[in-house]
Amino acid sequence: MGVSSILRRFSTRGATCAAVIVAAGSASRMKGTDKIMAELGGEPLILTTLRAFQNSQDIQQIILVTREDLQEQISLLCVQKRITKVTKICKGGQTRAESVKEGLAHVSKDCDLVAIHDGARPLVTDAVIHDAVRKAAKFGAAAPGVPVKDTIKEVHGGVVDKTLDRASLYAIQTPQVFNLDVYRAALETALEKKDALTDDCAAAEAYGLNVVITPGDETNLKVTTPTDLILAEALLKARSAS
Repeated sequence: MGVSSILRRFSTRGATCAAVIVAAGSASRMKGTDKIMAELGGEPLILTTLRAFQNSQDIQQIILVTREDLQEQISLLCVQKRITKVTKICKGGQTRAESVKEGLAHVSKDCDLVAIHDGARPLVTDAVIHDAVRKAAKFGAAAPGVPVKDTIKEVHGGVVDKTLDRASLYAIQTPQVFNLDVYRAALETALEKKDALTDDCAAAEAYGLNVVITPGDETNLKVTTPTDLILAEALLKARSAS
């Protein structure tokens, strides 16, 4: 069944959405700190991420993909903190695409959409999740983005080759949301071709699916370095005080 026929069939139904949260990285740029278990607001960072999807009315199920050594610890945290939408905590693969595939295998058959999110983006807002899910329900694929502020130059061999038009450039965030049937097929095709996927949208784009950009949020940062963690803590405090 082609992309268009799947989407036509899908458009006649209401949309339910599962979240696949990917947190299986090695945190190599965190100077020895495990970013998803690093303290943020007095508790492990991953709990802030999970709570955003737990509290979203657009999400019916959560699958967490993480490292094997963290599965038991995070499972206990979910019980203690009543993150009840988590139905599976599974081991990640060697690459992000393989980790996402593992997560997709545990999504309920009742779900029409999948929202794929970075576990290290703890400050995602309900509005960002809602906008991406609603647009994906209508168009089949959506991702939040923010316009690029800096001038971006293409560089080769340490020398500027050209300056890109900033007006057409967006920094893409997560969750990236897709029709589940289409994305499963797209990811499988990308893995078979051994395509280099820079994000989850890349598989959908290669499969011929148009990805609609929805409003992102500048606070929806990905914690990659120790400096990012400091910034996330400050943003969380500011949000709590407002």
